[in-house]
Parts: sequence; C-alpha cells; structure tokens
Amino acid sequence: MLAYGAIAKRFDLGKLGAMPERSVVFDRNGEIIGRLHGSNRAVVGLDAISPFFLKALLAREDARFYAHGGIDFIGVARSTVRNVKSKRVVQGASTLTMQLARNSYDLSDEKSFHRKLIEVMLARRIERNFTKDEILAHYVNRIFFGSGIHGIERASQEYFGKPARAMTLDEAALIAGIIRAPNRFSPFRHYDEALRERDTVLDRMVETGDITATEAAGAKTVRTRVLARRKLVRQDSYALDAVRRDLDLALDASETEDGGLEIRTHLDLRLQKATERALEAHLASIETLPGYTHRTRENYTRHGLPAGQKPDYLQGAVVVIDNATGGLLALVGGRDYRQSKFNRALFARRPVGSVFKPFVYAAAFDNGLATGTLIDDGPLRPGEIEGDTDPATGAPWQPRNADNTFLGLQPAAMGLVKSRNTMTARVGEWAGLDHMLSLAGQLGFGDTLRPSAQLYIGNLETDLRTLTGAYTIFPNQGRRVPPLTIDRITNAAGDTFLRTATDGYPVITTGAAIQVSKLLQMAMNPGGTAAAAREWGFNDPAGGKTGTTNDFHDAWFIGYTSAVTCGVWIGLDTPAPIVAQGYASRLALPVWTDVLRVCGDLGYPAGDLNPKIPLAKVTLCRLTGKFAAARCRELGHAYETSIPYELAPKSECAGHGTAPARKSR
Repeated sequence: MLAYGAIAKRFDLGKLGAMPERSVVFDRNGEIIGRLHGSNRAVVGLDAISPFFLKALLAREDARFYAHGGIDFIGVARSTVRNVKSKRVVQGASTLTMQLARNSYDLSDEKSFHRKLIEVMLARRIERNFTKDEILAHYVNRIFFGSGIHGIERASQEYFGKPARAMTLDEAALIAGIIRAPNRFSPFRHYDEALRERDTVLDRMVETGDITATEAAGAKTVRTRVLARRKLVRQDSYALDAVRRDLDLALDASETEDGGLEIRTHLDLRLQKATERALEAHLASIETLPGYTHRTRENYTRHGLPAGQKPDYLQGAVVVIDNATGGLLALVGGRDYRQSKFNRALFARRPVGSVFKPFVYAAAFDNGLATGTLIDDGPLRPGEIEGDTDPATGAPWQPRNADNTFLGLQPAAMGLVKSRNTMTARVGEWAGLDHMLSLAGQLGFGDTLRPSAQLYIGNLETDLRTLTGAYTIFPNQGRRVPPLTIDRITNAAGDTFLRTATDGYPVITTGAAIQVSKLLQMAMNPGGTAAAAREWGFNDPAGGKTGTTNDFHDAWFIGYTSAVTCGVWIGLDTPAPIVAQGYASRLALPVWTDVLRVCGDLGYPAGDLNPKIPLAKVTLCRLTGKFAAARCRELGHAYETSIPYELAPKSECAGHGTAPARKSR
C-alpha cells in the first residue's frame, strides 16, 4: 500500500473537480477558430441545491458518505465477496470520494485492482485535505448527467427548466437515478427506464430513513415532467458549423460530448476572413447595380423581417480547397451567420449549368475524342440523341447556345472554351451517358442522377463543396481528394486518435485531365469566358469555368491554380433572376479573383499547371478522332497533333459517315 500511497501523492489536488475545456478548434496555423461540445455546467454551492437531491444522491451512491474516511469498508467487503466468487472484478465499492478522484484525474475505466487501489489511496488523501461538504460540492458540480450536461445546476435547468434548489422529490430522485448510466437512463431518450431508476432511488431513500414510505409512494405516482431537449447552437460561423458536422460524422456522440479535444483543421483563419470580406464586398456591390430590385442586406439589417421569415437578400458561398490534401482552407456559407444559419456551401443544392461541362469533355477524351475532332455546333437533328425529349412536355429537347447562334463544324476544344451547348451535347454522346453517370458518381455527385442526355449541359443540382471538390481532378491530373475540414484530433491526454486520410483516387486518366485543364486555362485568356480576371490584374497560371443558369438565377465560377481550387456561387435562397445580364463572369468571377489573389499572398503560390508527360506525335482524322487513313488525307481531314500516349487511338479510321461526330467504339 505504501507504493500506491506514493502514486497518489503525484496527483495535484488543486485540480480536484476541474473540468476539461470545451473542445477547441484550431486552424492549420494554430489559431483558435472556436470551441465545440465540452462541459455544459454552472457551479453552485450546496445551499443552492434541493435537499431532496442531496439525500437522493447519498442514498443511491454513498449512504455512509459522512461516516467513512473515503473508503466504505462495509461496501468493500460486500463487493470483495462477490468478486472472489466470480473470479473477476464485477462490482466496485466506489464512494463519492473515489468517484470524484477517478473522474477528476481521468483514471482508466478498466475494472482492475490496480486502478481501484490508486482510487483508494487518492480518496484517502482527498479526505485528509478537504471537508465532506467541499468534496460533495466538487462532486455534484462535476458529475455527468448525459447529453453533454455536467453539474447539478445545469442538469436541473436542462431537464426541468428550474434551478437546482427548486427540484421536487420526484425530480431529485429521477436525476439521481441516471448518474450510474446517464446515456442509458437519459430521460430525453429513455423516459420509462429513467422512471424505473427514480423509483429505485425512492426505495433506497426509505431504507436510509430520508423519507417515509408514504412520501415515496406519492412521488412514484407522479409522471415527472421533463422538458423537450433543447437544440443548442454551439457554432458561430459557417466554417465552425462545417467542422462540427464533419466531427459528428467522424466520431460517436460519446467521444465528443465530454469535450476536451483539440481539433486541428485544414482551415486558414487568415484566408477565411479575407474570403468573407471579399464575398460581402462584391455582393454589396451587386446590390447597387442599375436594375437590381431585391431587398438589400443593409435594408434587412435596418428593418428586419416579420417573425419567422428568413432573410431574403442576395446570398453567396465560397469554398477554397488545398489541392494536395483536399483540406478546406476556407468555407463561407452565406453573408451573416447570425442572420441565417443555413450553410449554403454545404446544403444549397442548385442547378450547376455550364460548370459541369468540363467533366463531359474529360469523359469524351477518355473515350477517344481528340481536341481537334470536328463537332457540329448546329441544332440537334431529330433522333440524333436517344431519348432527347423534354420529360415534362414530350417535345424534342433542343439546347440552344447563350448567344442564340450556331457556328457549324468546330474543333471539340472550342466547344468547352466557348461553352457551346449544342457541341457539348454531342460531345456527351461521344462519351456515352452510362460513362457520364458513372463519372458523376465517382466525383461525389451521387448515384441517383436521372439518366438523361440533359446531364451533358449541367441539368443537375449539387452543393458548392461537392462541385469544387470535383474540380480538383484537373490540377491533380485526374485524382480526386475528397474535401475535408479536419486534419487530426487529439484527446485530453495528448494522444492523436484520429487523423484524416489525404490519399486521393484516380477518376479520369492523367491525359484527359491535362487536356481539359489546358482548355480551362484558355478560358482565362482573351476571348475566354473568364478573361476579365486578367483585366483585373490576376496573372497567375490558372484555369476555370463560368456557369450561369437559365434566367440568371445562379452564377458560378469554379477555378484553380496548382495550389488551390476555389468555387463561388451567388444567388437568392428562393431562386429568382439576380439582375439583368447577371452572367457569372460579372457576378461570381470578381469574388474568385480577389480570393485567389489573397491565396498567393498567404503562401499558396500558383505554379505550372502543365506537367511534362510523354506525348505521342500522331496524324488524326478530324471527323472520327482515329488515326488518319489514306482516304482521310485525300479528303483533307487529316491533321498532325501531339497527345498523351494513353489517349492515342486504338485503330485507324475506316471511312466517313454523314455524322461529323461518331461515338468511338
């Protein structure tokens, strides 16, 4: 016992009853973003607690508390007999002092004689240094009552909506009864079991003489009223909201509700704040445009809305992803978390339109299309695309280009650079609808997409984080790394028990990704849909794609450098035209440009986007994308180009049909 007495002396009694801090969320640079979960308690004195509860607690947990010196030898004898008979530790004899020692100093929950002896000696030391009332006060303010609640005052408030001093006999017995298994006997989730434990406590109080049998019988007839569980809001920003949601997916409730965790994220607080400022500045600027007719945020802030009505001013969202790890460097889900907690970066599923087109071209390049293959930009011919009817009206599906023109035969590359709908529909047919549906599933868009050719021009809905994460395949040469907020989690003991994976997986071939990336880089140059970024002074190597849905309801821009991929969405929560001529290049691109400029300043430099890979110098047919045959040369359809080896055709052109773009079989 001398050895265990020496072990007990190592513990700092000044920490008795101390609670772990709430879980702290850090950014990648060690800056605190906020706090989650953790202890939910308020410290009170014994005189602020109902005497019913103190009697119920002692009757249930430690009837001889005021008589022993930290160890209940009668209880020890009883449990020892049972443990010897069972040849293992099946029953403890923990006094309140021993429980306080175990919980205060995070002793192992393993039932062992070694742990029990440490508890015994530590309990004796506590008893020598504190009065009984001090020990009891530490205990009742620390004990866990389930659902993230610590301490009797907070438990009484959460379960009954009253201070601890006001608890009635039945309430006090119920709350004392859940201490041994607070999740199992939670009155929020298992009310009937909680009542049975309450009645057991009342019976014990009769045995100890604290109440009469008549009082116990009366309390048992009461259906103790328990409040509905309140849904606590623990986060105060969209980024912290995303961390909390990812944490809830990564860990069980039992691992998070006690708090005390250090959650290291990929977020960069400097970039996060700069992104929030950039989004707000540009949205406020849009609200001043001629012809803008919606409520402004300034108007809402000044006058508000009727109770229960959600903010109806212009909104936006931004996501910035580290290409190497998939780590979310910044996430903004709206303009003001206090006014609207709906996280648009995660949950606003909106039509994506043209920003989906790069995936169509990537699939087609994987399936034999070459960038120089001629594709018809003319109207679709009846029956050209199987099932090309509007599911609502049955009329032929007839996509049109944004400028209402048709340019005839054009190289496939131009269809993406100029965002031509009719060309993209035919490129999608080259890829094949089944191939496109499979690719969309691998990119995270889900596997329940409607099998329709309208998918080719972006007739699907998704959220900004998913879409931005999908775009990382282009700077990552075909590999997708799922976007994550959390890097690692460390517990109160300093042990890292969770570290997220950063390994991606291939979605398309390296060659196809590089081919698409080169075209998306052309979109940033003069004549491209995102050329305005260069006019505003952003000159780093980059690629990207604008997307403007019908009637100007949604404006997207998803773009990337070698270091980061950034997605921007702008629109109204209730879809409506934002403003006349509200193209993405006018509304979303300025936000992206400002954010990417800050990325360069903060240590995410833009490098070369065109890695050196083996190229094959080939002569292809412009109509079929296959190796040119003699007939192709005679008709003037042959051209020389260099393409990645893995994209080289498998056969020679066998002739020309009437359709200028046939599927490669």
